[in-house]
Amino acid sequence: MPLRHRLAKRSKLVKLLAELAEHLNAQLIGDAACGVSAVATLENAGNGTISFLANSKYRKFLSQTQASAVLVKADDLAFVAPGVNALVVADPYVAFAQIARMLDSTPDVASGIHPSAIIDATAVLGENCAIGPNAVISAGAVLGAGVQLGAGTVIGQGAEIGADSRLWANVTVYHNVIIGENCLIHSGAVIGSDGFGFANKAGNWLKIPQTGIVKIGDNCEIGANTTIDRGAIDDTVIGNNVIIDNQCQIAHNVHIGDHSALAGATIVAGSTKIGRYCIFGGGAVINGHIEICDGAQVTGMAMVMKPITEKGVYSSGIPATTNLEWRKNTAKLRQIEHLFARVKQLEQQLQQLSSGGLQPSTED
Repeated sequence: MPLRHRLAKRSKLVKLLAELAEHLNAQLIGDAACGVSAVATLENAGNGTISFLANSKYRKFLSQTQASAVLVKADDLAFVAPGVNALVVADPYVAFAQIARMLDSTPDVASGIHPSAIIDATAVLGENCAIGPNAVISAGAVLGAGVQLGAGTVIGQGAEIGADSRLWANVTVYHNVIIGENCLIHSGAVIGSDGFGFANKAGNWLKIPQTGIVKIGDNCEIGANTTIDRGAIDDTVIGNNVIIDNQCQIAHNVHIGDHSALAGATIVAGSTKIGRYCIFGGGAVINGHIEICDGAQVTGMAMVMKPITEKGVYSSGIPATTNLEWRKNTAKLRQIEHLFARVKQLEQQLQQLSSGGLQPSTED
């Protein structure tokens, strides 16, 4: 079956364009009674789907799309294929996200309370909680109303999960961790494991108990296999509406401000304080015990070695090139220390010449 037909059948929800236009406060051009049940790209869209144009370089596909409707800016309306309905909005990508949420067909993490779940008698569960097979809820844990726990998920002693949060299969939440409302935590994430704290005594490592906790705000998303360490003494704190991608490492005592975003494989060392609305590209590494101001953006593979005090974009990664060019550049790089010493010597000689302290050699 062609992809566009499978996309059209992916969701059972059907929304009329009139309803979508009202929800988005959009201008509707076309048939208000047209129904859509899925989102799709312009290239793969088919009957019953809605697509969007957020980047002008894909404008050519507007005239070819088979979508039932498209989300566009007013400037792109003239390029829409004949017979295709349009919703005119200020930001098509944001509108796409809103509609995708309305049409989301992702199943619940769990339904009801599975008989194989182990729930301590002292745990407190709010109304309409759903607990999957083999999940474990330890003594004193508190789950708000509507919390969903996937199969094999473990909630440690005294941990608190806010209302309507969803934890997919095999998430581990250690003791006393606090997670806010409406959070989404993906499979394999570990929240509240020990931070990397040790003292060295005569060559032997002595473990320092990690007595802080992890506090995660509301409306956060934590990616698969991401780890967030508990604080050593104070707490590790993740603000509201923070999104953290897969396979990230957040060390002990880190603070991340509201609305910040960390792409995959980002590493944040201990006691770092990250401001609000910061963005980190994939594979970024942030040194410990530094502060990063609000609104800073760090590109992928960059290593932040010192505080960032001014809003802006920061980079340090080396772009990929051909192996031959890289080998040549590496050979030159090895000569930097020698070249630096040579330049320093030449500068000293030039200064002496300028002051009359050194006479240039002459030949008869």
